[in-house]
Amino acid sequence: MNTGPQFVEIDWRGRRVSIEHQWIAPERSLAPLIVFLHEGLGSLSMWRDFPQRLCEAAHCRGLVYSRPGYGRSTPRAVEEAWGLDFMHRQAHEVLPALLQALDVDTQAHPPWLFGHSDGGSITLLYAAHFPDRIAGAIVLAPHILVEDLSVASIEKARIAYLETDLRQRLARHHDDPDSAFWGWNGIWLHPPFKQWSIEAEIRTITCPLLAVQGLDDQYGTLEQIRGIARRVPQTELLELADCGHSPHRDQTDPLIAAVTAFITQQSAGDKT
Repeated sequence: MNTGPQFVEIDWRGRRVSIEHQWIAPERSLAPLIVFLHEGLGSLSMWRDFPQRLCEAAHCRGLVYSRPGYGRSTPRAVEEAWGLDFMHRQAHEVLPALLQALDVDTQAHPPWLFGHSDGGSITLLYAAHFPDRIAGAIVLAPHILVEDLSVASIEKARIAYLETDLRQRLARHHDDPDSAFWGWNGIWLHPPFKQWSIEAEIRTITCPLLAVQGLDDQYGTLEQIRGIARRVPQTELLELADCGHSPHRDQTDPLIAAVTAFITQQSAGDKT
């Protein structure tokens, strides 16, 4: 069974921040833990039932949370802009603090990380920085550099937020949709961010890694995951047809099957 959404406080950037989170199948106390990291406009609720379905298929526990500024977590302050290192801060500061606050012993029982889009990039940064505190990683449509395609699509999202019902739709999932949208949109369209890249940093990743992308992804080309594979030799790639930026929505069943097989195979290898 799943718990309902809960809240825990962490110290971050000089203030107390409340983090919305939910446990999936916590009764499987000896099963691997998968931590889900959402996309740039995502939240706990925007995953819908995908984490539960994956955990059921893979016989895992799950932890889903909303990053600061998203969902029901503490919103971004009105005057606060994400910095060029915002994903590094999430990987190196927020996620470790959250896991510690929730008594997840990442040294004795390293979790799996499952990240989508910005959450995929944060997953890669965590894996590179804490190689002994992660069992493995699955990344969907991650970013390792900024492409023109990404910027163009994010500019379209800005117009949609200002001119369509996108704000109202996001308000179903975020207490403060302006916090979520402008934090994400502002940094991605900030001209210096065009030079952002984690291509060099990910070379230190040693854990098992599955990188997934749709062939019709409007926010990135296949160079994103193929670039990962060139730098991280143990990477397995999954390129999905008829799939956009959200493989967990566009190709749910094939993705669950592939991830379940990957985790099962890697977990079996750990025991031999």
